[in-house]
Amino acid sequence: MGLARPAYGRDAGISLLVLHGLLGACSHVRSSAPDPQAPSASAPALESPAQAPQPAPRTEAQRGYASWYGAALAGHRMANGERFDPGKMTAAHRTLPFGTWVDVQRVEGGASVRVRITDRGPFGHDDRIIDLSRAAADKIGITKAGVALVEVRVVDGP
Repeated sequence: MGLARPAYGRDAGISLLVLHGLLGACSHVRSSAPDPQAPSASAPALESPAQAPQPAPRTEAQRGYASWYGAALAGHRMANGERFDPGKMTAAHRTLPFGTWVDVQRVEGGASVRVRITDRGPFGHDDRIIDLSRAAADKIGITKAGVALVEVRVVDGP
């Protein structure tokens, strides 16, 4: 009598390997700024907390929805390596360099807050352009609604 084969078979094992590779690829964020310490200045460098943040280029305001995240992620590492503190004025953006300061202005009512980009997101909602920390969301009054229409502008420092 031979050994029983696993129910998932060889194809499922290959699928798991492919999925593992894709998830691993998603966990690394590349910067467009070259690393001066790298042997080749033409190759893009990985962003890390040790590197000085590169200022984001001035662009027109982005308009879309802001959401927020809070206590459930407190203490977890953000994409830039820092630990998340919902009481700080921070935010997640899909493309802006870490360390970039932005003004987020609520379209309805005009309340605004200045935050530093420390994480990546929001994901899963194409109309959402920024995820704010709980403190930043409180400042512009969106914690109860969960989301609000905003304009995001890159600014110089805090």
